[in-house]
Amino acid sequence: MGLPMGCVLTILALMAPRLVMVLIVIFTDWFSAAYATVIWPLLGFFFMPYTTLAYMAAMLRGGGVSGGWLALVIVAAVVDVGHWGHGGRALRRRP
Repeated sequence: MGLPMGCVLTILALMAPRLVMVLIVIFTDWFSAAYATVIWPLLGFFFMPYTTLAYMAAMLRGGGVSGGWLALVIVAAVVDVGHWGHGGRALRRRP
């Protein structure tokens, strides 16, 4: 038994969110359905990829950011911001 395509995409998004964003732009119209303008997904690509993908999923699958989808977006934002802090800590440790 193989994994359904949604599961494969989710697992890949956890490992390489920017790659998944590029694949979504190439093969689907999900970003245009979830966002009114191109600027937010573009900024999300560079600064908060997990949050951008979580918001897109909430808008497409959940119909809005509420309930469990809100929790997903908050967790994604915390992970994205956590990556910023970790990068600064790694630079301070260098001799």
